[in-house]
Amino acid sequence: MEIGMKPDIWLPVYCERSEPMQKEIIIAGFGGQGVLFAGQVVAYAAMDTGKAVTWIPSYGPEMRGGTANCTVVIADEEIGSPLVQHPLLAVALNLPSFDKYEQMLATGGTLIVNQSMVDRGAKRADIHTILVPCNEIAEEIGDKKLTNMVAVGALLSSLTELSIKDVEKALEGHLPARHKHLLPKNFEALRRGYEHAQKELDKVPA
Repeated sequence: MEIGMKPDIWLPVYCERSEPMQKEIIIAGFGGQGVLFAGQVVAYAAMDTGKAVTWIPSYGPEMRGGTANCTVVIADEEIGSPLVQHPLLAVALNLPSFDKYEQMLATGGTLIVNQSMVDRGAKRADIHTILVPCNEIAEEIGDKKLTNMVAVGALLSSLTELSIKDVEKALEGHLPARHKHLLPKNFEALRRGYEHAQKELDKVPA
């Protein structure tokens, strides 16, 4: 070291480590509404973008009662447990699912509700409840079977880790060949559901 030069001084630098992302989602409704497929599409979209994913369908008492549900967990890192007690996100395609998962949702979470199949508003003020007329939107597009994709589009308004493009690519990659001709209507259903939910979110005070 030359005379007059100051020695190097090394100071510790503390980097705040961000929490790993993990989102738990429950999708529920009547059997025949495409509940399980909706969950699969979300899971495929997350998997195709490099995220860790679990997808678990329900075969419990709800199935015997005529309803179905599935649980999807999306994370940046390995998922410790796929079981969810209080999800941050849920989709309720019918009234029994609305009644059940409104109670279970974590504080601050978002519940997408198929307004076409319920006869009441939200009871909890500590969650975001977004009412979307999924049946009517699907019928406007020309196929009532698209109710589930309308709901998935609405879900994406609150699931910022996935985009509509991600889900469209998942549909393109995983939809059976015999159903490929239905892709344009599925894409429209996603966009219509997203747009409706986004308008509802915009009404919520900041």
